[in-house]
Amino acid sequence: MPRIYPNRHFIAAVSFAALAMAAVGLATAGSDTTLPLPAPVKDSDYLYDGAPPGALVELGRNLFFDPILSGNRNISCGTCHDPQLASGDGLALGIGEGGDGAGTHRVTRDPVTGRVPRNAQALWNVGTKEYVSLFHDGRVEVSIQGDGGQRFRSPAGQELPEDLPNLLTAQAFFPVASPIEMAGQFGENPVADAAATASRAKVWDLLAARVADIPAYFAMMQTAFQDLHTPKDVTFAHIAEALAAFQSTAFRSDNAPFDRVLRTGDTSHLSPMAQAGLSLFYGKARCATCHSGPFLTDHGFHAIAVPQIGPGKGHGDDLSYWWDTGFPGRQEDEGRYRVTLDQDDLFAFRTPSLRNVALTGPWGHSGAFDTLEGMIRHHLHPEASLTAFNASRVELPKLDDVLRMSGRGTQLGFVAVDSSRRAEFDMRDRRVMETPKLRDRILKANQLAPVDLTDTEVRDLVAFLKTLTDQTAENPSDVVPLDVPSGLPPQPRDLPEG
Repeated sequence: MPRIYPNRHFIAAVSFAALAMAAVGLATAGSDTTLPLPAPVKDSDYLYDGAPPGALVELGRNLFFDPILSGNRNISCGTCHDPQLASGDGLALGIGEGGDGAGTHRVTRDPVTGRVPRNAQALWNVGTKEYVSLFHDGRVEVSIQGDGGQRFRSPAGQELPEDLPNLLTAQAFFPVASPIEMAGQFGENPVADAAATASRAKVWDLLAARVADIPAYFAMMQTAFQDLHTPKDVTFAHIAEALAAFQSTAFRSDNAPFDRVLRTGDTSHLSPMAQAGLSLFYGKARCATCHSGPFLTDHGFHAIAVPQIGPGKGHGDDLSYWWDTGFPGRQEDEGRYRVTLDQDDLFAFRTPSLRNVALTGPWGHSGAFDTLEGMIRHHLHPEASLTAFNASRVELPKLDDVLRMSGRGTQLGFVAVDSSRRAEFDMRDRRVMETPKLRDRILKANQLAPVDLTDTEVRDLVAFLKTLTDQTAENPSDVVPLDVPSGLPPQPRDLPEG
């Protein structure tokens, strides 16, 4: 049974208070409308007040792109959060462990059990202090915040160390323990075996020892952490803290045209369409109801009827796919509900930041929309959009050889799916959207009222959202190191030309 995390109202209260203090008025050029814009971003909004120790950042940079943190040493954090792809992977649902290549060129190199069940979230500004939960469902979240520091709730329960310095450090503990993301499948390596037996602490210990045994890494760690004397002193908490410090700087984004508006109160440098879109965003279109604050998120969770692609996280009670195909498994993704067990959270997902949103597609927790305009139009009429959605039109990366679970207990293993049964296996990609009962569950949970906008107004909104793009996100500097201390090829590899 999932843990119950009853702090949804705490999160909302923190967000509301922060936004109430940050909101300022601005009269837009050529308009009498005063808009409730947030205050400009400042260094103190970020972890380490925007200046983490350089040695810690450099350690995190190397670890972020080093496949050493994956069970089979074939994928890094940067594979799914690629600076060249706006800190995502450019895919609706990505290929995690077992894949090769970057972005839309990524293919399966080894047999896999499926795609990563949710869209890879962009990392822009995840290193800010206002974040109180992370992941699409917020399953890693702040439970206590005050003079005594922070404590975190997570699926790991008491396995997660208590003395972590920030939420982003806590988040880094989880992708490495996911079989489909980084750990690999049972029987492939010791890390995967530990992950399969739900022993996250053993996963973290194995990875910490693996990294610490590399002399170049241990030397970097001693520079970043003065209390390390032998490799045995290294824990995964050191690795996670370095990863967090790197992300807080590498994915900082607060120098877009929109930021100039916040700093100066001047909109004259925006195009007329973007100015009109700005007024719509904070007015008639009601976007800022949820996309509020300087980072354009309320950090809340909302059910807005985004279509589901793929089998999701295996939630729900419906077993029809199992009955129809013989492949075990449920096919739904109930979102935040599986964290809180609050019926009001059914099919709710966290409000993403809109920083660099024009670059971060496909959009939605399932990557269902391949254009920004399509995502906007879904927000305007979510129920009609869901009803008309054609899941077969969503491009998903091809899976060559796939595995299915076989056996149980100590006999648990994986066997290849026979080619004659691939059509049945692949039904999971569209199952929810093509099953009226399951699609209607998402429909009924929708919390978003329709908004009528003209085509011109939608065009203006798109123009405004493009003003949230930071030039450094469009043309990332050489963030990926040429080599890493493990001697493995840094991931992601360069994208093929053309």
